[in-house]
Amino acid sequence: MTQYIDIAVNLLSERLKHDINTVINDAAKHHVSPLIVIGSDLDESTEAISTCQQYPQQLYCTTGVHPHHASSWDQHSKTRLTQLAQQDTVVAIGECGLDYNRDFSPRAAQRKAFSAQLELACELNMPVLMHCREAHSDFIAIVNEYRTQLPNALLHCFTGNRDELIECLDTDLYIGITGWICDERRGQDLAKLVPLIPNNRIMAETDSPYLLPRSMRPKPKSSKNLPQYLPYIVEYMANLRQQSPILLAQQCYQNSCDFFQLPVVLHTSNDAL
Repeated sequence: MTQYIDIAVNLLSERLKHDINTVINDAAKHHVSPLIVIGSDLDESTEAISTCQQYPQQLYCTTGVHPHHASSWDQHSKTRLTQLAQQDTVVAIGECGLDYNRDFSPRAAQRKAFSAQLELACELNMPVLMHCREAHSDFIAIVNEYRTQLPNALLHCFTGNRDELIECLDTDLYIGITGWICDERRGQDLAKLVPLIPNNRIMAETDSPYLLPRSMRPKPKSSKNLPQYLPYIVEYMANLRQQSPILLAQQCYQNSCDFFQLPVVLHTSNDAL
């Protein structure tokens, strides 16, 4: 049995939160388990912890402040995030980073919140799950300030160019790949870069409910992306990399377990690894 871990699920988004049981169970039927639930602000992170506690070993979460919400970072945020990050179900600080595409928070506020969260990750010796969109220069500069002190760092939903990918790999980042590569309109440049990612640095994710793989056939009736579609994304990645889908799935699974320090009990099948 081939196992998968979806490293980025926005399970508390309005499009998923009312069907949590169904999302988890349908994913498990496709051997996608556990799911990493994303915390995008401190309130959602609190809710993510509570939700994960109801689904032991099926859900884990990150806790952090997404750049869209960076304006909410204040003098109390670090203390609150520290408390949240020490809960048993929390496996990384994040989602944190920079987003200059939408600028929902001022760029200076984004940089401040990002640096503060990386600093906290260093203090707590925790990995970070990061976001970067159209902000690579500032992003990589800030990451490099803290990288030697961080145990592990992941840039999820990578959508950058070749030079940006090389810089991220030179900084020893893990790279998360989504169904963006299955989009014939926007994802073809990224699809060409997927073979450049070393085996020990690649992870797979849906970023559910966003980024439904457009090449899926038959096409899902809903535009809502789901963790159960992760095996399709891995197979698509494997074809681009000219690898066995089973071997790539095993590699992504192992990388995810190593990165998030997931319990060995999750290795439920001798065929999985």
